[in-house]
Amino acid sequence: MEHTIEDAESIIHRWISPEHVHSSSFCFISSLFSTENREEAKRFIDAVTTLHSGMIRLISVNPTSMKLVKAENLMRISMTHLSKEFYRILKSNRRYLDPESVSIRSSKASDSDSDSDSNTMDDLKMIADCMISSGYSKECFKIYKRIRKSIINEALNQLGFENLTFSQIQKLEWEVMEKKIRKWLRTTTRAVNTLFSGEQILSDHVFSSSSSTIRESAFAEITSQTALALFTFPEKMAKCRKSPEKIFLTLDVYQTIVDLLPKINELFSSDSTSTVRSQVDETLANLRDGVVSMIDEFESSISKESSKSIISSGGIHQLTRYVMNFIVFLADYSDTLTDIISKPSLPSPEEEKDSGDSSPVKSRISRLILFLLCKIDAKSRLYNDVALSYLFLINNVNYVVVKVRSSNLKTVLSEDWVKKHEAKVKKYVAKFEEIVWGEMMTSLSDDVTMTAEEGIKRFSDGFEEAYKRQTGWIVPDSKLRDEIKRSIGMMIIPIYSGFCERNRVGLLENVGFDPEDIGNYLSDLYFGSGGSGSGSSVHSSGSSV
Repeated sequence: MEHTIEDAESIIHRWISPEHVHSSSFCFISSLFSTENREEAKRFIDAVTTLHSGMIRLISVNPTSMKLVKAENLMRISMTHLSKEFYRILKSNRRYLDPESVSIRSSKASDSDSDSDSNTMDDLKMIADCMISSGYSKECFKIYKRIRKSIINEALNQLGFENLTFSQIQKLEWEVMEKKIRKWLRTTTRAVNTLFSGEQILSDHVFSSSSSTIRESAFAEITSQTALALFTFPEKMAKCRKSPEKIFLTLDVYQTIVDLLPKINELFSSDSTSTVRSQVDETLANLRDGVVSMIDEFESSISKESSKSIISSGGIHQLTRYVMNFIVFLADYSDTLTDIISKPSLPSPEEEKDSGDSSPVKSRISRLILFLLCKIDAKSRLYNDVALSYLFLINNVNYVVVKVRSSNLKTVLSEDWVKKHEAKVKKYVAKFEEIVWGEMMTSLSDDVTMTAEEGIKRFSDGFEEAYKRQTGWIVPDSKLRDEIKRSIGMMIIPIYSGFCERNRVGLLENVGFDPEDIGNYLSDLYFGSGGSGSGSSVHSSGSSV
């Protein structure tokens, strides 16, 4: 045993010169763990391991041996040297030990880099094994945690993460807050998938010979504080004032965490990291509450909208555009909302007629649209012109239907919902046509009390009045506009042409419109103020141009 200690001493003193024995500096030491000295490093580690074994045996048989005092002193200076080497490797090989590099090294690192990375990690493992088995685990972990924690913090700082307090977040303008949230989304995704993942790979490798508790403790002390800061940020955000415009970024944050949840639970699965899992659960709960609260506020804002202004052309109201654009975006998050909205809102009268299998998301979105449709109906009653009020209904309800049909809303609400509301638009169109064009068609009946010329004159005057009345009216949807004009044309032109044909003998020149011109005038309608710009016009006398 004494010879074993002496043999170990000769190997150890090759690398520990007298001037380094009492040095506390972790820098400027000869590197034992370098490419050219790798075999010597292994012999050094073996010598220290042998020294430790010899000390244990010597204590059991001769605890008062002077050799034991010498061995203990030799062990102390060996551990000091290994501590310095451990620190130097961690500090000087940051390029190879960067968590992102560690996590993706197999796919992106070159062969030479991969060799350097593996050698560096193996050297750290060799030192850690030796120090821990020799009873110096506390010293080993202290160095490792200090260096690795600083690397994680530095990496997050470079990604732009700011650990703001709730008070600081409350004071931020929304535009500034939005930028910070988007930065958080990028930072957190990289932190979980590369930084924390790479750190776990490194910790598991360096301390692979230690118990799982030790490995988990090392990883927890390095990453938990940073992870808590990351996942506390969206919780603070969710507790700020909840206005509807914030809902989409809130949903992005929620979905990002949900997508990362399997990886988070894998990385922070131990008891020592349970606080991280608890924080994530609490953050998700707060985000869910925030989303529901913002939908409630959005619904309330629709209900409370009390503007008495009307669209003079009968076009689409700004409320209709705003609400439908909001709901279209909301429907794009239908999968996320399914996880958030756990129970349906109070059913609308339309939903009560359904089979009762409406999902909570469908129920909530259809309820929002119903609130809008009620507002559209109320605003249509502000018009003094009944025909214009129907045109307003046509345009706005059609806008709602088109938005639903052309977006993910159709999947959420169903084809039946679309068809039902398309039927409403057709009903409004029929009523509109009847009000505007129906009355003048009575002048084309074969009434024996009225001459053909009088009938044509009466029709032409009615047509002129209807045309002038509608020159500023608009149907923004080109497809709907063409359908309305085609329908009106099919209602008017055949009857007028037939009447003119039957009464051609009695017609006087320039009494009324030429049947062929009716379609031209109709084609100029519903483009808004000024018409289509084709230049057609109607004389005040009612005669054709």
